[in-house]
Amino acid sequence: MRALIQRVSEASVTVDGEVLGEIGTGLLILICAMQGDTEAQAEKLAAKIAKLRIFKDDEGRMNRSLLDIEGRALVVSQFTLAADTSRGNRPGFSTAAAPDDGNRLYEYFAGQMAAHGIAVAMGRFGADMKVRLLNDGPVTIWMDTAD
Repeated sequence: MRALIQRVSEASVTVDGEVLGEIGTGLLILICAMQGDTEAQAEKLAAKIAKLRIFKDDEGRMNRSLLDIEGRALVVSQFTLAADTSRGNRPGFSTAAAPDDGNRLYEYFAGQMAAHGIAVAMGRFGADMKVRLLNDGPVTIWMDTAD
């Protein structure tokens, strides 16, 4: 699985003018299931993100996790994280999981974040979503379970 996480002061996702999810301080997590990904990888990634120490402590150092600050997560499916740009100018997405598997793993990942005690808001799999965020830092981190 691939994830692009952004530390945010606020974020929201809208579909057809309706706000589906919004958070204050926390993480915007753009997530993509790749071909062959499993629930075990989703569990491992969720645990890592929940404990990742990228929030400031009292001394201003990145030393606190999402759990430590009682932050929230906005989880948004983003198949374009599977983009292959190695040939030509048009990216290919053939390494992304099939839609049924992608949706199942997206929802499973969000459930695993919630199982860690994190309040989770979500977008809608496969929808044309509008995502707004105020990146804090900015802090943006790429994660891939294949690495």
